[in-house]
Amino acid sequence: MEENNKTILKETENNIVTLHKNIKKNEIKCFLSNEADSLDAYLEIHAGAGGTESQDWAEMLRRMYMKWTSSKNYKFQLISEHKGDEAGIKSSTIKIDGNYVYGFLKSESGIHRLVRISPFDSGARRHTSFASVWVYPVIDDNIKIEIAEKDLRIDTFRSSGAGGQHVNTTDSAVRITHIPSKIVVQCQSDRSQHKNKETCMNMLKARLYEHELKKKEQEIKSTEETKSDIGWGHQIRSYVLHPYRMVKDNRTNFESSSPDKVLNGEIDEFLESSLYKIND
Repeated sequence: MEENNKTILKETENNIVTLHKNIKKNEIKCFLSNEADSLDAYLEIHAGAGGTESQDWAEMLRRMYMKWTSSKNYKFQLISEHKGDEAGIKSSTIKIDGNYVYGFLKSESGIHRLVRISPFDSGARRHTSFASVWVYPVIDDNIKIEIAEKDLRIDTFRSSGAGGQHVNTTDSAVRITHIPSKIVVQCQSDRSQHKNKETCMNMLKARLYEHELKKKEQEIKSTEETKSDIGWGHQIRSYVLHPYRMVKDNRTNFESSSPDKVLNGEIDEFLESSLYKIND
């Protein structure tokens, strides 16, 4: 009889845990009710000032988001990337496909700060590095964005990507500048200049749409203002590896004492706390 009671008690506890998880999932879905939340997303990362240190940090952030993407079984495509001079990356643009990707990641836009003992400093001194993250939705055909040809400057250049089958031997990479908004997009993922231009136009439409969304919601400043100062006083999250170990979001005050897990893509608690904050 006692053994049966223990079994029933254990099953009840497991059911309560499962029920709590389902309630939380449904609650979060209620928060993802904005027009663009269900869409796929483009994610851009840019290294701040500081050369190799910041470029290495930008690559660490890209790895973090790609780990998170893989853990969700989402698909991702590297659209464009510029390698650092010695290590890391100067910038990277990734397209992520999955349910509610933009809704989950939109609060990641901003400056991310890293404090650590530098692996590039022979004196083993502590360094602070910055990188910016920008997330915007991949718009579908139901959303019409009008772009005048006269407002565009289109440049082609040779890809600087890594080796492999996608190396461009011609000037097939494309950069498009939208003159009125000063928004710049580029793509070098395909050998075909035509396909890269098509991808650029889709990215530009997405950026312009997101730009208007943000203006209406009055959540943030324009794209260029957000990216103009990647440094002190602007960070949304700090990742500290020395002298103590902690990741803290400066907007929600949510903290984790396991930075290694966070940098390995376990960022759901940060994403969820941001959603709660937005809908508070």
